Amino acid sequence: MKNLIKQSILLCLLMLVFVVGCVETPGTIPTLAPEAGVTLTSEANITPPEEALPQATATPGSVAEALPPTVPPTPLPTATPAPSPTPTPAAPSVDSYQIENTYPHDPAAFTQGLVFDNGILYEGTGLWGESTLRQVALESGLVLRSVSLEDQYFGEGITVFGDRIFQLTWQEGTGFVYDKNSFERLQTFTYPHEGWGITHDGQRLIVSDGTPTIRFWDPNTLQEISRITVRDENGPINRLNELEFINGEIWANIWLTDLIARIDPATGAVRGYIDLAGILDSSTLSQPVDVLNGIAYDATTGRIFVTGKLWPSLFEISVVPGS
Repeated sequence: MKNLIKQSILLCLLMLVFVVGCVETPGTIPTLAPEAGVTLTSEANITPPEEALPQATATPGSVAEALPPTVPPTPLPTATPAPSPTPTPAAPSVDSYQIENTYPHDPAAFTQGLVFDNGILYEGTGLWGESTLRQVALESGLVLRSVSLEDQYFGEGITVFGDRIFQLTWQEGTGFVYDKNSFERLQTFTYPHEGWGITHDGQRLIVSDGTPTIRFWDPNTLQEISRITVRDENGPINRLNELEFINGEIWANIWLTDLIARIDPATGAVRGYIDLAGILDSSTLSQPVDVLNGIAYDATTGRIFVTGKLWPSLFEISVVPGS
């Protein structure tokens, strides 16, 4: 009985101790006070900086791998404007001639250039070993003064510019400048093409080389400053030979023909032809002659003179308009 009472008292004490432990207030939990001016943000709401974000890596077969890298579009090429086509000249007229006077001419003169300046006729002749620069009496055909070129030169066209005479050579690429009054050679110069005819427009020397090209030279530097291509309605005109500048036009013998072309110096278009067929009466010839070559213009009176290589006559002509 006593044992039972002891057990009951011990059980009550244990229950009392348990109840007291359950109702005891827990201790205060320490916290960190925030620093002034700093707002704490929940860790769950913090966005890491862009540099810290992991970069997406394409894996084989992924969409990222299938997409090509971004490439800037290639700009379309800029179209280069085509050059304006040269207008086709209208069909030139073909004029005839009338002989006004006939003068004697040295039949041994292989005429390559002819100039009439201040009442004086000048002539350049060709052939290797026979080429000359001459002053000629118009009325009689007598050679008043002459200077010979060295044998290696084949003389070609001549022109008088101021107080100087310019003379070309055929294939030697060499030209000469003379004093007009004394025929003293003042200068020897070179050029990179053949020399055929030469004249001037008062400002520029005008040069032919046997092709459809006519070149313009500075008379002081003797350098090319521009050029034109001579053409009619059928295309470029070859074999342009001896030249003369007449009333704003370039007149050119066309080698191996009886034609003189009248050329626009700005465009190269042939404005007209002068057909001199039959001007030399072959029935009166006592020796062979060569082709028509040589045009001279008297700016004071408007007279026009023509002759040919080895011709016994020089003609003063007027132009008869044709169709």
